[in-house]
Amino acid sequence: MTDSVTISFAGTATRSEMAHHDELAGIGDRLRAIRESRGLTLRAVSEASGISISTLSRLESGSRRAQLDLLLPLARLYRLPLDDLVGAPALGDPRIHPRPRLRDGIVTVPLSGGTGSWEAFKQVHPPAPEKPIRQWVHPGWDWIYVISGRMRLLLAEDDLIIEAGEAAEFDTRVPHGFGNPGPDVLEVLCLFNPQGARVHTRASA
Repeated sequence: MTDSVTISFAGTATRSEMAHHDELAGIGDRLRAIRESRGLTLRAVSEASGISISTLSRLESGSRRAQLDLLLPLARLYRLPLDDLVGAPALGDPRIHPRPRLRDGIVTVPLSGGTGSWEAFKQVHPPAPEKPIRQWVHPGWDWIYVISGRMRLLLAEDDLIIEAGEAAEFDTRVPHGFGNPGPDVLEVLCLFNPQGARVHTRASA
């Protein structure tokens, strides 16, 4: 029984060591490829970086851990960011790739990733002076900025016209709805918080 347990643990350790060696070897292969792409010998890199030839050789073979104090001089020598030097995985594209939606002639473009407390989107409304405006009631807080055109906003009993460059914000538990009275296309930027948090703006003196 003792022998079988010993063999089991030995096998596990061996797999871990092999995975670690593969990771180091991957960095080593990359360091060797970068050096060779520059047309440099180990001796030339050693003289320029201050790292011994034996250490460089072990780095490239994967038998030496790629520590920061060794990688920084190489990154400076090869004029590469540290992430590019070791082939660190990309963190992903931070840009949002919105997909416009068309409904009842209104184009809605989402501008947020959908993971925060605020939802942001742009809407484009064609002129519709005769179209009835339906009012809605739901929890949250809305902030609407008119980019171009004119917006007709029904807020409870109030009937308001919001011009380009103006904004309106309101509690969405109040009956509300808006449309485009014309004559031009209406473009608006909307921010909505379902928890009812208001927009906080800060201006410099």
